[in-house]
This record gives sequence, structure tokens and C-alpha cells, in this order.
Amino acid sequence: MKIEFERLNHIMICIPKGAEQAAREFYGGVLGLEELNDMGYPLPNGAIWFAMGDIELHIRAEEPSEQSQRHPAFEVKNLEAARKILEKNGIAIRNDSPIPDRKRFSFRDPFGNRIELIELLA
Repeated sequence: MKIEFERLNHIMICIPKGAEQAAREFYGGVLGLEELNDMGYPLPNGAIWFAMGDIELHIRAEEPSEQSQRHPAFEVKNLEAARKILEKNGIAIRNDSPIPDRKRFSFRDPFGNRIELIELLA
């Protein structure tokens, strides 16, 4: 059994707290990305989302720390199968805050990098 990756869903980068307007001005104004304001649900943790081609750029404010929340997020075909594979290999799973149109969790690779896996709901 293996994890069946579909595509890169989004990349999340972090900004200092209080810099949300500057992020909107840069990513929406300078880079010309479309901000995704109406997802039909509130975005988790005060995030700002932009469309970037066929993937999304997610931005969230955080305090500097050793365990940054920056990460790539990959769509997979069967999230529960992926969970079983990772747990079988001793990887700790973190259940992330719920988002209505997807199931998701994250984990850290052996080097401390956060990776999110997502299964979109129909």
C-alpha cells in the first residue's frame, strides 16, 4: 500500500502578526493575485487565501518559533489510508482545525518540516 498523491493543493507561508494588510497589498496588489474571500465558510486561524494558478497561496500570521506552521499541502486519494501508513511508520499525526470542504491532517518529516495531506470532499 502507498499514499496516492493527486496534486499540490496549496502552500502556506507565514507573516508577522499585524502584517495582514501589507500582505494583501503585496500579494493582491503588487503580484495581482485574486484574494479568495467567499469560500462559504470562515477561513481558519485568520488566514488569507489567494488563487495562484491552479493552487492556492495561504498566508497566516504567527509568532517566530522553531516549529513554524509553513508547509506544502498535498491532495491525496484516500486520507485514511495515508494516515495508517504514516502511523505504521511511527509518524505522529496532528489533526488540524476543521474546514468544511476537506478532511485533513498534518505531520512533521524527520527534519521538522510540516506537511499537510488533504482529501477534498465531493
